[in-house]
Order: sequence, then structure tokens, then C-alpha cells
Amino acid sequence: MHTVVERELELGLVVSPEQSVPVPARLTYRTDDPYAVHVAFHIGSDSPVDWTFARELLVEGVFRPCGDGDVRVWPVKADGRSLVCIALDSPDGRALLEAPAPAVSAWLERTLRVVPPGSEQGHLGLDKGLSDLLAMASSDDLRPGGALPSEESPEPGAQG
Repeated sequence: MHTVVERELELGLVVSPEQSVPVPARLTYRTDDPYAVHVAFHIGSDSPVDWTFARELLVEGVFRPCGDGDVRVWPVKADGRSLVCIALDSPDGRALLEAPAPAVSAWLERTLRVVPPGSEQGHLGLDKGLSDLLAMASSDDLRPGGALPSEESPEPGAQG
């Protein structure tokens, strides 16, 4: 059973220093993908534009500038409001978005309560997956030709 933490909010797509356009967005965090956050931007097309990046990047970006390459995040104060800026860069274009810092911070706090930092690996299901693989490997019925030869068995064509 996996937990999902979602938050709908309106971001501002910055089109010039004086103007931004409202963009509805959904922030999603899933415990089956514990290192990532997913953001779906609803821009009036048939399907949303989806971005996935490290939760740690967004957590740090609420407090200080961070990120390289495709996603950069930093805090700003504008007209007395606390904002989180998110710069996205892709082959299809670039976007600068502003999100209300209190809403992003509250949502991040919920994700951090569900999966505290440092405990993400325990939510990946690696132990169960490894156990399943080992169980399959120990079952002779799943191997063509039955059991594996032991190290002491002579190689085919060898004289013993």
C-alpha cells in the first residue's frame, strides 16, 4: 500500500518582469517513488505537462538557490509575498514559475512526515524484490534442465 500526498495550487508563469499568467498545477508525492516530486501543469491542452525532479531539490530551494541544468529552485520576496521560483529548461522551451512559498512548504512538510529524509530507501521495496528474485532462483522448477551443476561436477566431455 502506497501513500500519495497531493496539493492543487495556482502557479504564476512569468512572461515578463511585470506580468505572470496563472497556471493550475498539481504537486504529487508518492511513497513508491520516495526521492521524487511530480508536478503536473494544466495549461489548457488535452493532457498536462509533467515534470519530475528530486524532492530534496524542492526542499532546499525553499530556503536557498539550488539546482543545475533542467531544474533550478530558489526563494524570493516580491510585493511582501514569499515565493518559490522554479525554472524549468527542456528542448521544448524554458519556463519560470512562481509558487506561493507557504503552500509549497506546507505540502513538503506533509511529504516529510510520510517519508522522513534518510528513510526513502526503505520505501523502494528493494528487500521484497530481492527476496522474490532469490526465491525464484532457489526453485529448480523455474530453470530449464533442472538443478544447476555443482562445482564438483565434471564438465561435459571431461574424463573423471
